[in-house]
Amino acid sequence: MTNNLILHVIQLLLFTLIIGIMGTILWHAKKHQINLKEKFLTGFWIGYLTDLLDTLGIGTFATTTTLFKATKLVEDDRKIPATMSTAHVIPVLVEALCFVTIVKVDITTLVCMAAASFTGAFVGSRITKNWNTRQVQRVLGILLIIAALVMVYRMLTNPGAGISSDVRGLKGIWLLIGIVFDFIIGMLMTMGLGNYAPELIFFSLMGINPSIALPVMMLDAAMILTASSMEFIKSDRVHWPGTMGIIIGGILGVLTAAFFLSSLDINNLKILVVFIALFTGGTLLRSSIIKR
Repeated sequence: MTNNLILHVIQLLLFTLIIGIMGTILWHAKKHQINLKEKFLTGFWIGYLTDLLDTLGIGTFATTTTLFKATKLVEDDRKIPATMSTAHVIPVLVEALCFVTIVKVDITTLVCMAAASFTGAFVGSRITKNWNTRQVQRVLGILLIIAALVMVYRMLTNPGAGISSDVRGLKGIWLLIGIVFDFIIGMLMTMGLGNYAPELIFFSLMGINPSIALPVMMLDAAMILTASSMEFIKSDRVHWPGTMGIIIGGILGVLTAAFFLSSLDINNLKILVVFIALFTGGTLLRSSIIKR
């Protein structure tokens, strides 16, 4: 009964945030006479594609930035972070709402790891400000690729084993390890590094169905984006043309991907996790080498 109550509180919180942020955007647009229909269709297909890929674990930062530049939707690079956060926050909240509802996850694991990630992100800006971003990208990229290769080795040498479909969370010392892991991932998020691939790999290597990572990582991202987007809207750093299109298209992209993921069997999900880890690891290594 207590677990169900906590789950309903989380669902209510996410739903309230969706309504609250949409209301804030509409109020801000009315107050400042912003035309939210401007470049709606351009934003719509960008939102649909990027949030569909985000729900599958690819992330939105690289894809959205690339499409912003390709379509010239946001030409001022200084406004890209604020625009992305504001445009994607509602789709990400919908992601979190979908997966805390669809995926049966241990409530203790969900709450403790999400809180650890949020806490890590909250203090991370102070702790990581002097860290070398390229070195961190390189280390994380290499670790993700190694972890993906370990998963491939397990899948080839012992197919059908190594992942439990019945275990829905972490217990004891493993939960403590998960909390520490998510705290570190939360800190790395303040450097622009995503949490999706590391979370998916972590649960997979723990021998737990990686789908359990979905509500955890999406709840993390939803809380962090909520805090940042509200500040961006208030400080008027958002480039509004196309933003409403991204929101609406993004929601549809999330629902499409959620249906796809919910119908995947565990073996196909493991293959998807390997692909995400290799893609993310390769992207991080590439970013650490390219001159800026």
